[in-house]
Amino acid sequence: MTITEPNADTRLKRGITGPLLYLFILGDVLGAGVYALVGVISKEVGGAIWMPLMVALALALLTAGSYAELVTKYPKAGGAAVFAERAFKRPFISFLVGFCMLAAGVTSAAGLAQAFAGGYLTTFIDVPATPAALVFLLLLGLLNMRGIKESVRTNVVMTVIEVSGLVLVIVVVGIFLAAGNGDLSRVNEFPPGVGPASAVLAASLIAYYSFVGFEVSANVAEEVHDVSRVYPRALFGALLTAGVVYLLIGLASSAALAPDQLAGSTSPLLDVVAATGAGIPGWLFSLVALIAVANGALLTMIMSSRITFGMAEQGLFPSVFDRVLPRRRTPWVAIVATTLLAMALTLTGGLESLSQTVVLLLLFVFLSTNIAVLVLRKDAVEHTHFHIPVVFPYLAIASCILLLTQQTGEIWLRTGILLAIGLALYGVQRLVRGRTKEASTR
Repeated sequence: MTITEPNADTRLKRGITGPLLYLFILGDVLGAGVYALVGVISKEVGGAIWMPLMVALALALLTAGSYAELVTKYPKAGGAAVFAERAFKRPFISFLVGFCMLAAGVTSAAGLAQAFAGGYLTTFIDVPATPAALVFLLLLGLLNMRGIKESVRTNVVMTVIEVSGLVLVIVVVGIFLAAGNGDLSRVNEFPPGVGPASAVLAASLIAYYSFVGFEVSANVAEEVHDVSRVYPRALFGALLTAGVVYLLIGLASSAALAPDQLAGSTSPLLDVVAATGAGIPGWLFSLVALIAVANGALLTMIMSSRITFGMAEQGLFPSVFDRVLPRRRTPWVAIVATTLLAMALTLTGGLESLSQTVVLLLLFVFLSTNIAVLVLRKDAVEHTHFHIPVVFPYLAIASCILLLTQQTGEIWLRTGILLAIGLALYGVQRLVRGRTKEASTR
């Protein structure tokens, strides 16, 4: 068999090196979620915040293995929707996978808008949370519409700031503990009357939200130099790095602050820093946290609007969604539609329920990808690529099913409504295309 560079004939420049890809994935995974969700996780498990974070990491790594195999096997594929199309040969399944990615992005932005309007914002201005979240999404929509160049430049600066904020929390609490303060024994404490296993499983569903984002890297595979070697290293390296940071954040939060003070806090890391008495102005760390949350929301809204635009171009959505501004060349209808949907979702629940909805939507995507890697095992290609041992996709499928069983009726209802919207748009487009085809044959 001839061994060739899998994307040797690409028209795109293979300018993404291993370190750049590692930073790209790390930036997608590490950040906004943990700034807001530490308090929500603590409500479930008390001081044992690190446990569900590590369980979520293990579950994420299982599905990451399937992505590593499929991306290096089909580096031009462009993500889970095309993996599904290649494996199942049914455009409708590919559409559902793509729409779940789109809906997850919009729902994630809605949840992050809730986080933005929480305790971090009240450090600067005391305004009702819901109007603040809506204004925040409107401003993101305007930035998105202004242009991708401006949005990406903003993202680079925000990523540096958000990672610096997490490092600051770890360092400050480390100094606090070295001085004999805090209480490390709290890191294994669960709320009274709560079963540890069930609590960790319930909290893992929330913590899983902090690790999603790695799947977006499949869209840049064609631009990665030596993708078969570089992609798996960057993917697993970034997830493990994020896991170490989250582990330290979980331990630091519980050691510095009692679980009853952390539980349900809308600005948990600000409260942790304040508990150390480090003298860091509350407004400064709140600003860092707000930038981190805004960065995560901006990335998801960019992704969601571009998926909407792309699905319209492919004839899966009504053609109105592929309209662009003449000068800015941004998909303005797709941006308006996804921004309005995010605003509507903001009114349907808080951060916890919205983050669980994101996880449910992505579990459908991950389930499809994990099945696809098994179906496509018999499809040989002419280049070397990463192989995940066959047991891991089966374990990943089992993990997705396990997490699906933990979702509440409210989460299933919200997800069902979102899928109904997608199916309605798909049906309208099929009807329009059918009538157009019929008219052209007359």
